[in-house]
Amino acid sequence: MPSTIEMEQVTPNVFTNTKLRGCNPSFVVTSDGVVVIDTPQLPTKAVAMREEAEKYGPIRYLINTENHVDHIFGNYWFRGAGEIVNHKALWDIFMDPKAALDPFAYALEAIPTDDPEAAPLIPDRDEYYKELPRGTVVFTGDLLKLRVGDHTVDCHWTPGHTPGQLAVHVPEERVVFTGDTIFSGVQTWLMTSNVDQWIEALERIRTLDVDNVVPGHGPVVTLDYLHTQRAVLLAWKAAVADAVSKGLSREETIAKVRFDDVFGPVDVGQGYMMEHIQNNNAGSLWDKLTATGYSKGR
Repeated sequence: MPSTIEMEQVTPNVFTNTKLRGCNPSFVVTSDGVVVIDTPQLPTKAVAMREEAEKYGPIRYLINTENHVDHIFGNYWFRGAGEIVNHKALWDIFMDPKAALDPFAYALEAIPTDDPEAAPLIPDRDEYYKELPRGTVVFTGDLLKLRVGDHTVDCHWTPGHTPGQLAVHVPEERVVFTGDTIFSGVQTWLMTSNVDQWIEALERIRTLDVDNVVPGHGPVVTLDYLHTQRAVLLAWKAAVADAVSKGLSREETIAKVRFDDVFGPVDVGQGYMMEHIQNNNAGSLWDKLTATGYSKGR
């Protein structure tokens, strides 16, 4: 039976899904086709979302907001559907097989529990990497401005959560898609982040004149939520900095600094990763604040 996907209508021309395992995949309908922002991690949902988007016209662009697998794995099922837009800092590490958490293996973890009918759709690793579905439009610098029909699509480089992070602003719809610069009501992942850059990214997004913020995870919010996200980042950094100032080891810091009872649940389908998030958030911040592995985290 073909899979379906339920898209939430944010504005007359903006659609998203905030209830799948993975990111919040979205699209914008214009007078000259569709702009997709991130793709579902689950293959049957990627196929269904492509079909849903194409009901409104051809897909002109697919924009990835970051390199984490839940935002890009589904690109494979959008091959041939318009240009793929990546920041160069994302393109360089797209599905990086050398990453600490192997992206291909991690993507497949979700199949048995969340998308069991996807098995026939999944290529083997060599085939996937041979046809790696990464950017065909790759840019450097702070901004890529696109014009698609009657809509402007501004891709702002907002590094912090990841090096190639993008916020996609559509002024005509008064909406911004932030990727994981915002985790709305769910646990924030800090492992590969630069918290200081991340806070700067929040301030850049705050200058945009929008009514709706579509986050990387969790429900759609307003700009007011940026204060909450900033507070989460500062709380993590302050707690680990305090542990470092007291001479706690990495292991002691991981045991002491936890926010699993404070900052909400883990997003859909990943409850089993709460321990992973708490341990690796604290450990990665300890590494950066003590300069161990500093070059990897910056």
